[in-house]
This record gives sequence, structure tokens and C-alpha cells, in this order.
Amino acid sequence: MISRRSLETATALLTGVFGAAVFISSLDNGIGWSSAGVDAGTFPFIVGTIIFVGSVYNLARGWPGNQTIVLRSHELARLGALFIPAAIFVGLIPLTGLYLASAVYVFAAIIWQKRGALVFAGVVSISTALALYLIFELTFQISLPRGMLGDTLGF
Repeated sequence: MISRRSLETATALLTGVFGAAVFISSLDNGIGWSSAGVDAGTFPFIVGTIIFVGSVYNLARGWPGNQTIVLRSHELARLGALFIPAAIFVGLIPLTGLYLASAVYVFAAIIWQKRGALVFAGVVSISTALALYLIFELTFQISLPRGMLGDTLGF
């Protein structure tokens, strides 16, 4: 069981670390003014600082909060059922590329939810990959990651 206090604390710490990483890494690019104008790290530094300060504020507000239970064990299991396939999808992208990884993810999600609709899952997953290709590659001319498989096949 997860309380509201622990969930808000974890979220504030996670976003705080992200904000700190952004503003620390922006120092390498330089912040302030140069002869060419604003240095490249100025805007990321400001954004990282805002994220960090907001996280500290959320931590201060969430810490003394009540201990009501937000997630019970069965709800946490349902959340994990969404998170684990998404993490596998993200892990597949460098290997297979975004098109194939999205097709596999959509296929598996439909099979998991519909319990055996193979033809429907196949049509929707292929349509998803095709739509991504048509929208990004042809319409906007933005190349999405093709992964090691795409590099091996020469795409």
C-alpha cells in the first residue's frame, strides 16, 4: 500500500533530480550573455531551476500531508501491468526501431486486453506502424529511430 505522502515525496524527489540534472548540465554550455547574445545554456538553466524549485515546493507541501492510502496492492498490480509493457517497448526501440516496436506493443496490448483477437490485433498493429511512417516520414519528413535492425537491413 502506498500513501499519498510517500507518492508525493517520490514524485517531488524524481522531478527534483531531473531539474538539478538539467541546470547542472546547462552550466557546461554557458549561462549568461556573450558577444553573440544569450549563451546556449541560459534557457535550460532557467527551466531546470524552475523545475527544481517547484519540486522543493511540492516536497514541502506533500511531506506533512495526510497518510491516506492512494494505491492498494491490487491497484499497484494494475499499474505495473501498464508500466512493464511500456518499459519493454522503450527498451525495444534501440534494437528494432520505433515502427516495429510500436507494432509489437500495440499487438501485445490488444491481445492482452481482448484475449485472443489475433486478426484484429494484427490489423491494428500494422496500421499503427504504417500510420507512424506515413505521418512522420512522408508528411513531416522526420526520420524516426530505426534501431539496430534497421541499420542492419540498410534502412
